Amino acid sequence: MTGVLRAITGLVLALGLVACTQLVRNSGAETLPPRPEGALRLASYNVHYIVLGRAEGAWSRGDWERRKGPLNAAFKALEADLVGFQEMESFLRGSDGSVNLARDWLLAQNPGFAATHHGDWRDTPQTQPIFYRADRLEALEEGWFFFADTPDVIYAPTFNGSFPAFASWARFRDRVTGRVFRVVNVHFEFRSISNRRLSAALVADRFAPALAAGERVVLLGDINARLGSATHGILEDAGWTFLPVAGATYHFNRGLNLFGAIDHIALAGPMDAAGPPVVLRTRFPGEWPTDHYPVVADILLE
Repeated sequence: MTGVLRAITGLVLALGLVACTQLVRNSGAETLPPRPEGALRLASYNVHYIVLGRAEGAWSRGDWERRKGPLNAAFKALEADLVGFQEMESFLRGSDGSVNLARDWLLAQNPGFAATHHGDWRDTPQTQPIFYRADRLEALEEGWFFFADTPDVIYAPTFNGSFPAFASWARFRDRVTGRVFRVVNVHFEFRSISNRRLSAALVADRFAPALAAGERVVLLGDINARLGSATHGILEDAGWTFLPVAGATYHFNRGLNLFGAIDHIALAGPMDAAGPPVVLRTRFPGEWPTDHYPVVADILLE
């Protein structure tokens, strides 16, 4: 019996050591560097949905009142020209989809920004808008498709019948350089590996003509997979290069950095990163605005 207890104690200590090692490896307080001259600052940020029918508790309407100020502070701290959001949703089963508290709050607090995918919810999915600084970027075109067997049917369930997931995309002109680029904002399902792979294959297929033509295409979002995964491989084979995001981007709404990045930014076409991407692991102010950290990269359009 003593031997069994020793073995259990040893296992617990070993697991604790592994957990501590992972926390150290995937953590680190990063700060945003000065923006290089002429660079565009892009970011990806999963801000978690709001449950409108819940008055209190995690992700409730009451909880939104606590975290909306910190979320605005985080958004301002990015000093970004463009931010692709995921899970920017105010959810209520049976609702008409017209309420989006986080989107409307951030736009009201940041009048220099506009947002794509901000139309009639019956024609345009609302939960993955792309915010952009209107004095730097001009939106030329936008669209969407769902990760489904019927990708052009709005709110179609995913390949295995789970909750709808989709890509929102937009084409922009940089007012400084006149150069044009596309942004593809994705959120792949976290449970199903096959769903992620099929979703990645659909993204690759949809943008194959643009990539073959040598267009500038930024892919960003919550991939729900770490670098080196088969999902990344599909997109890399299509022509995207993923920036080396170091450490955790998901923290369980607790600052627990147990595994590597699942939120990513990738580039294709004549553009390059001006430096390594940054994960902003910061409370704003003293609060976690959401359960993900924002990922930021400065990009030079060639």
